[in-house]
Amino acid sequence: MSETSVTTFYQVAQSSCRQGDLVEAVVPFMGESITDGTLAKFLKNPGDNVQVDEPIAQVETDKVTIDVASPEAGVIQKFVAKEGDTVEPGTKIAVISKSGEGVTHVAPSEKPSEKAASQPSPPSEKVSEEKPKPKVETAPVMEKPKGPSPPPPKRSATEPQLPPKERERRGCSFDTRVKNQFSWLGFVQFRIELLRTNLMKLRSDYKDAFVEKHGVKLGLMSGFVKAAVSGLQNQPIINAVIDGDDIIYRDYIDISIAVGTPKGLVVPVIRNAEKMNFAEIEKEINTLAKKANDGSISIDEMAGGSFTISNGGVYGSLLSTPIINPPQSAILGMHSIVSRPMVVGGDIVPRPMMYIALTYDHRLIDGREAVFFLRRIKDVVEDPRRLLLDI
Repeated sequence: MSETSVTTFYQVAQSSCRQGDLVEAVVPFMGESITDGTLAKFLKNPGDNVQVDEPIAQVETDKVTIDVASPEAGVIQKFVAKEGDTVEPGTKIAVISKSGEGVTHVAPSEKPSEKAASQPSPPSEKVSEEKPKPKVETAPVMEKPKGPSPPPPKRSATEPQLPPKERERRGCSFDTRVKNQFSWLGFVQFRIELLRTNLMKLRSDYKDAFVEKHGVKLGLMSGFVKAAVSGLQNQPIINAVIDGDDIIYRDYIDISIAVGTPKGLVVPVIRNAEKMNFAEIEKEINTLAKKANDGSISIDEMAGGSFTISNGGVYGSLLSTPIINPPQSAILGMHSIVSRPMVVGGDIVPRPMMYIALTYDHRLIDGREAVFFLRRIKDVVEDPRRLLLDI
């Protein structure tokens, strides 16, 4: 993950680029695993007045339809893209004049495409879509310091780079930024056999009472979310992120859950999972999964996760290497439950087993922290009473 990728994420979330009187409306962040879409239609014409956050165009992806909003109140000066274009987060769609100066008005009955066809723009008005080639610089490789990663320092009430709406939602939550000393990259994973007997027995013993009280079924995913929260609290470096030369520690845990839909994979986010109980997690998973499958899930509900859980086991996967969702630093992969022989009290007996895997950014996370994290997952899932006793 580069400094540019993190910075771009937050810049696109702001959805504008300011140049004096003129501002540019750009395609916003479209959610995890969605890289581009089609500019379906314009909702306004050049010369129209617009308010702050008023939709001026729509972008269709294979999963969701996204509005492109005006970043400021003003008058649409011109469009710099056309219907049918393939666009990515950050693609410029329109130029807005805050004062209304230099605007070419279009009759209400005249569509922008028809205006362009009847009155082609002179060469000086053409907008080049060619993007400058990025400058590539090679940094010297530095040896990673020995020993475990430092624990997060005492937090101060700062919010680096969070979008305004996210800061408002967070309230008292914030990030802590410290210096990043590492400059090398690697993605590694560990696999641990996991016995799920106790978690499955817990669900079997209390499933009816759980539904009667909470109105939702007790699944296995809530147990893994709670286990992941415990693991991230014990190894906070895994919940952190690299931003240029800095490491940003978070005092909140937003877990992205990969959900397969008829239109493909989407990754909605369970916000502040560290504050939720089993019932609240199950309800949130059900709500987000229903929205994902009926296509009503919003971009905000898929943005900003700090850690991801992907369950390839529902498709029969026994082993896999899950891919990190930048700018996150790690992802937990769950796999299929298979009955395997185990030695119990001197006897060989069948037990339900599964593999879990952690793919992580080795610039930030050591193998030691990765193994400790997976061991915590294993301990909590094999004996959920540890969560009650906090041991």
